[in-house]
Amino acid sequence: MSDTPVPLMRRWFPHPVLSLQLGITWLVLSHSLATVHWLSALLIAWLVPRMLAPFLGDASRIHWPTALRLILTVLWDIVVANITVARITLGSMSRPRPAWLRVPLATGHPRVNAMFAAIITTTPGTVAVTIREERREILVHALDCADEAGMVRDMKERYEAPLIRTFRLERSPHEKPDGDAS
Repeated sequence: MSDTPVPLMRRWFPHPVLSLQLGITWLVLSHSLATVHWLSALLIAWLVPRMLAPFLGDASRIHWPTALRLILTVLWDIVVANITVARITLGSMSRPRPAWLRVPLATGHPRVNAMFAAIITTTPGTVAVTIREERREILVHALDCADEAGMVRDMKERYEAPLIRTFRLERSPHEKPDGDAS
């Protein structure tokens, strides 16, 4: 345990973004701005993150600008991929070229790797089938892939590298530099 004093605000609200989200969500779901709902929102926003703090880790280590850019990138990619998958399934494009891809992992951090796999899965046209921790890779099925190496490089640059920067991690010594400035 560190001897560094924790700021008062951080002690009361260890995960301020989560607190804000929970409070707003409560008010939206209650469909009321009555005092009782404001007090309930404050209680939930304070209590839930404090109870979950040991499981969530330190929120102050997150680099929020990178996280927000990543969220916008993923949302954009989901929209574009949905259009592409619709074209493939409706038959206006040429026959799809499915492929199994091995995506090497740049870190052994379980949260980053799980989020990387989840992002891959939420983008239509790709599914992260399994995280192979012993081989330090994710096995991905792509619906249409003309360039396997390019698709792997794109996933690593667009999703994995920003995740590593978001959580302020160092690259694994096993990972070769790919030109990404961390």
